[in-house]
Amino acid sequence: MILRLPPGEMYGETVTSRRIGGFILSERVYSPRYETPRHSHRWPLLCFVIDGTYTETYGGKTRLCSPSTLLFHPQDELHEEHFHDHGGRSFIVEIEPKWLERIRERVSVAAGAGEFSGGALAGLGRSLYREFASPDDVSPLVVEGLMLEIVAKASRQAAKPAASGVPRWLEQARELLCARFAERLTLDEMAAAVHVHPVHLAQTFHKHYGCTVGEYSRRLRIEFACHKLAITDTPLVDIALAAGFCDQSHFTRTFGRHMGLSPAEFRKSLRSTPNNAANRDNGK
Repeated sequence: MILRLPPGEMYGETVTSRRIGGFILSERVYSPRYETPRHSHRWPLLCFVIDGTYTETYGGKTRLCSPSTLLFHPQDELHEEHFHDHGGRSFIVEIEPKWLERIRERVSVAAGAGEFSGGALAGLGRSLYREFASPDDVSPLVVEGLMLEIVAKASRQAAKPAASGVPRWLEQARELLCARFAERLTLDEMAAAVHVHPVHLAQTFHKHYGCTVGEYSRRLRIEFACHKLAITDTPLVDIALAAGFCDQSHFTRTFGRHMGLSPAEFRKSLRSTPNNAANRDNGK
């Protein structure tokens, strides 16, 4: 039997849940190797991954979900999740269908599943989470404004032509970059490893992934840093060096441009509520 979950009902353990306007917002934690059965939701939802990684199967496809990833699940989409060794923590926004219907009366909104890593959408997801963590009487207006911006940016990004027919050598180059993002890999070294010309690698990489090799490497470093900031008390200078930055100043400048706040502010925002601190102390 496939489960169809009603609004407000979710898998995992609830840290905090609030109804704000036409949305149900909740922070949830998942134990190591936690698995959900195949299920769907009666309301469409956004999921912002705060900590941990998991593999998700949806619509016959599989994707890896990691920190700073923003996911959109349409209403009644079948999916299931398998959390990895360290479990995870997610911020989920369930969207009242009538709210989306009102938006679609005016503009074209992407209807299918979506996945967005880093960049402006990650920053908006973080802003939405901070509003959820510290609400006031203006929060309904702020939340709706942020949701409108997220829907607009996600729809515009989804409308761009998708990359197709990725050559195997290009995928190998990307895998190399993922494995060695903290090192000072050069374009020449990567090109030699996959037996293509550096110019061809640079042009083809940008065509299929929508960014330069350097930008992709920087995003991987930021995602690594986000994970460390979320789950450890490691000093910023040590995180900076482990992620491949020259020093803490370089790390702070780059992180601020990418995420919209400093590493220290990012860490503080994740631990700004008593529930969050308790979960970290309990190893959740």
